[in-house]
Amino acid sequence: MPLYTTDALILRTYKLGESDRIVVFLTRDRGKKRGVAKNARQSRRRFGGALEPMTCGRVGYMERERRDLVSLHYVEPYRSPLSAIGSAAANAAADGDDVALGHVGYFAELIDEWAQEADPNETLFRLGASIVDAMCAGVPIERLARYFEYWLLRLQGVYEPDANLSDEALAFLASARHVSPYALGDVAVSARTLGELEQAHRALIARHLEKDLKSARVLREMRR
Repeated sequence: MPLYTTDALILRTYKLGESDRIVVFLTRDRGKKRGVAKNARQSRRRFGGALEPMTCGRVGYMERERRDLVSLHYVEPYRSPLSAIGSAAANAAADGDDVALGHVGYFAELIDEWAQEADPNETLFRLGASIVDAMCAGVPIERLARYFEYWLLRLQGVYEPDANLSDEALAFLASARHVSPYALGDVAVSARTLGELEQAHRALIARHLEKDLKSARVLREMRR
């Protein structure tokens, strides 16, 4: 039974028994996997904070044929948006940290919903990893969210431009097609237009997933 090593994005975890966790992660080259992290709930020495959502890291796991769950041996994190947000909060107690944390879960849930089990999708992996890098670099979270939604829908082939979008919203999307997420801070866009795009994107996502995401509901509650 070989040990596979690859870059991966941690998406979410679930409790398993008294001491273990099931970890859902998107690999760069072998699609989405579900694995058992032994003793992850009892001891932080083995995995530490490496199982937080949207953590980018090097994972090692073993996989057997006809088994739904792999055995997750280690995660070596190299970037974590939660660590970046926590550092900013410790230094400046900045407003909006809770909303930024809520978006981490939102990005992870969206990727989990669209990524297919064991179906390689390096483009989706690179999109997620670039969003993590941009969050760690301090790019405004609402701009990142609209960018991420736009590109996720395009990559899945389900993006449908809304004929009722304002000129400013269309201009933002035109910029999003040609700039990296790191450059979003230099794109001129108002909070009102970002809200307009949020409504349009969320409606399209809900239509194709046939449900409202739990993380999207959490974000709405945070803003009240």
